[in-house]
Amino acid sequence: MSAKGRNTLRLDKALTHLGYGSRSDIKKYVKQGLITVNGVRAKDSGMHVDPETDVILLDGERIHYREHIYVMLHKPPGVVSATEDNRDRTVLDLLAPEYLAFEPFPVGRLDKDTEGLLLLTNDGKLAHELLSPRRHVPKTYMALVLGEVGEADVERFAEGVTLDDGYVTQPGELVVLGHDRQGEEVVSRIELTIHEGKFHQVKRMFQSVGKKVVYLKRIRMGRLDLDPSLQLGEYRELTEDELALLTGPQD
Repeated sequence: MSAKGRNTLRLDKALTHLGYGSRSDIKKYVKQGLITVNGVRAKDSGMHVDPETDVILLDGERIHYREHIYVMLHKPPGVVSATEDNRDRTVLDLLAPEYLAFEPFPVGRLDKDTEGLLLLTNDGKLAHELLSPRRHVPKTYMALVLGEVGEADVERFAEGVTLDDGYVTQPGELVVLGHDRQGEEVVSRIELTIHEGKFHQVKRMFQSVGKKVVYLKRIRMGRLDLDPSLQLGEYRELTEDELALLTGPQD
């Protein structure tokens, strides 16, 4: 059995944090003999365990403890990037209860009608680092734009454009992927990488050059790419390698 120490937690606190029930639920499981620690049946739900090294079983299932979670979500349109909203569904409404137990929150935001990569975590330190203006973490979007986006736009974006409120953006890397014609309209397929996150920034950048974004999807944040196998509304936890992409240099 683990002794009380610096790296230990109460058994009931550890299991509650992981979403296995309330403290009273854990106490009931202990009384029913459903929890073992290192092969010994637990007798006190308040006992201290080291969740990273002790082998904890609940009804025969191994408990894998972690303090933080890092979830990649393919955000669908129509869902808001918030923890709660009185009118619309939020990104948290898409998560299973075992993830909600960690009290995650979205790192930054995507507009309601924008889809793509959104990170959810309960790691406030990492979220702060990724959102800090000092780090200039790049974000890459794929968009469909009404109008013919050309080399002149690429050059203007590379210099920074003036938004409707007079703010001059940092330089953005605009890549024109191609053009399609829908009736009399030309629709441009583009990728744009920006290094800040002003309100509706991508849409407002194109408005500044007389064009309109009709579809927007974030495909990359820093060095982390959206998993192409994730369908709209689907999510999964980051791998260790993916997490390392976020914690290392972003340029």
